[in-house]
Amino acid sequence: QLQASGGGLVQAGGSLRLSCAVSGRTLGNYALGWFRQAPGKERGFVAGISRSGDSTLYEDRVKGRFTISRDNAKNTVYLEMNSLKPEDTAVYYCAADPTPIPWRVGVSPNEYDYWGQGTQVTVSS
Repeated sequence: QLQASGGGLVQAGGSLRLSCAVSGRTLGNYALGWFRQAPGKERGFVAGISRSGDSTLYEDRVKGRFTISRDNAKNTVYLEMNSLKPEDTAVYYCAADPTPIPWRVGVSPNEYDYWGQGTQVTVSS
């Protein structure tokens, strides 16, 4: 089970830190990703981190502003979001991919088997 938290309402230029706590599974066995879905739009990739933690990928619009990290000891993955913009407003979902490849980071929702319930992020202008 994946439980996302940390969303909220923030002004443009502000910061939020999302957390996704994983229970019932060993975090080190999964690559992890964050996706987001705005109203009327498809769910899209935001950031991902490999099983090993050595590889990360970011969607172009969040590069330099968002940082994904993982703490296997706490079974938690994080998304640090800085310099937030109104266009970052969406429901954010965490997801886990049980890939056996240590360096793999999936960018498609179809590559992830397990999903959290989502947390709303709203950025006001």
